[in-house]
Amino acid sequence: MKKLKNNIRRNHSVVSYRENLEHLYTFNDFPIFMGCTNEPFEQDMFMDMTWTIDIDSGLIQLLDLVPLEILYSKQHMDATGATWDKYNDLLAKFISSEYKGDILEIGGGSGKLAKKVIAINDSLKYFIVEPNPLIKETDRIKIIRSFFSNKIKNKENGIGTVTLSQVLEHAYDPEEFLTEIRDFLPKDGKFIFGYPNLEFFFSNKHTNAINFEHTMLMTDFYVDYFLNKTGFKILKKEPFGNHSFFYSVQKGKEIKLDPSIILKGKYEKYKKMFIDFISYHEDMIEKINLKIQSHNGEIYLFGAHIFSQYLFSFGLSKDKIKAILDNSPIKIGKRLYGTNLKVNSPKILSDSLNPMVILKAGIYNDEIKKDILENINPNTTFI
Repeated sequence: MKKLKNNIRRNHSVVSYRENLEHLYTFNDFPIFMGCTNEPFEQDMFMDMTWTIDIDSGLIQLLDLVPLEILYSKQHMDATGATWDKYNDLLAKFISSEYKGDILEIGGGSGKLAKKVIAINDSLKYFIVEPNPLIKETDRIKIIRSFFSNKIKNKENGIGTVTLSQVLEHAYDPEEFLTEIRDFLPKDGKFIFGYPNLEFFFSNKHTNAINFEHTMLMTDFYVDYFLNKTGFKILKKEPFGNHSFFYSVQKGKEIKLDPSIILKGKYEKYKKMFIDFISYHEDMIEKINLKIQSHNGEIYLFGAHIFSQYLFSFGLSKDKIKAILDNSPIKIGKRLYGTNLKVNSPKILSDSLNPMVILKAGIYNDEIKKDILENINPNTTFI
């Protein structure tokens, strides 16, 4: 096992910057990358994933961070599936109804949102800041291969809007990140983005809420606070089911914290939510292990992603699992990082007589199950 040693210690609250963190739980030797790889297992890196809680604000946050150039050395997110298709369609329409000037997108790796936005708006210029883009540059979409920072200046005078999708929750210091966006924007510039409903995910025990990339349980309660603190005025905030929120905010004339926004009363609620999350998965894994030992047939685990890595960390037995299933074309044929299990398309189930699939993919469970039963193998059982 290869241990990552050059981690970043964040022993202060990202809300108050005080060193008032209380230890909650440590996942020992957790894989640092939530994607797939073709490299040998011996190259995989692991690090203890230690969760703490800010006693004052109740924000749950990671103690030790992976350096960005290591954590995001490869692209693993291509937004595959019916939910993501609908999400990108609606977010593109939301952006198109709210933006001003040309657009700069932060972290638009897959390029799917960019393509949808420019398809709606014929004359729009679109810029993407992304270290590992899957999309290729075109006449209307320009790529800046980099992480976004204050070193990137608004040299294109026409850029009046910054957008991003499922990126803000990745910021190690959200106040600093939002301040950099505000400084980049012109007067009255717009910031339009999609943000995951982390409170719904985590309260429903979904394992994609917090990890080495989502380094804090920054629910929309905290997002509203940070936007206000960094000088943004919230114009619109609309839910996309239980999946995400769509925000349209505008750069204000001055940075002035609204005194009515008080970060209190979340400590007990979020601490209990975390304790329930741990106990739920410990009990669930014990039951799943008993079921797979007694199953007479092939067993698969769905999700070449953080979903599966968490289950293994909680003690899911690998012995009888034949492979990991995933619909993403950039994952199929590779190996799930941190394991020796290869990734296959769910189509592999079509020839199986009595397949069992361990499916714990949060909000995506229903669409995955429906696709397998209706289009691949109706005899599949799920746990």
